[in-house]
Amino acid sequence: MSTAKDLFIVALDPKAQRPVGQGDLSLALAGAELIDLLGAGTVSLDGDRIVPGEAPAPADRLLAEAASALVRRTPYERVDDWLWRRGRDLAAVYQSSLEEDGRLTRTKGGRSPFGPDRLEPADTPERRSALDRVERHDPVLTQLAVAVGLDEGRAETDGESERDPGDEAVTTVLAVVHDAVMELEAVRQRRSIENAAFANVWRVP
Repeated sequence: MSTAKDLFIVALDPKAQRPVGQGDLSLALAGAELIDLLGAGTVSLDGDRIVPGEAPAPADRLLAEAASALVRRTPYERVDDWLWRRGRDLAAVYQSSLEEDGRLTRTKGGRSPFGPDRLEPADTPERRSALDRVERHDPVLTQLAVAVGLDEGRAETDGESERDPGDEAVTTVLAVVHDAVMELEAVRQRRSIENAAFANVWRVP
């Protein structure tokens, strides 16, 4: 499977340390797609610009959609612009695709049979492969997991060499993903402060 699908499955695994925000995950999924497109030769980076290549789009449907969405005229799109554009609601797209493929399953949350459904990865070879990448400290998947807050403990204990993807373009994408997630969190905090201040205005007698 693609790195993006592996990341989605890891994010939904019941053993995940904490829930992942849809916005954070969507940005990281867009980064994962770009990394796989780099690996396939479908794109290259010129600095932080995404340059479409001559290689055909990957067979994976969602990666093919990502390839078709590339900006193919100069000046080419910056990585951070790609993350925000391609990442819009991307988590929902991956959820729908994986559900259709039978790789996600819905279970009842809590003890009540009438409780809300909970979405979990189905017990498939793809799930086991995704979790195996995490256990093997796959540098790309580990860094993406860290970016969305899934693997902070491992980031602190692993050696730097184990987390180094060893490719300058991939390293650039991972760094931009981290920055984008931090920017999104800053926006959330600012809105929370603004909303709290607005609510306090109406409480003043």
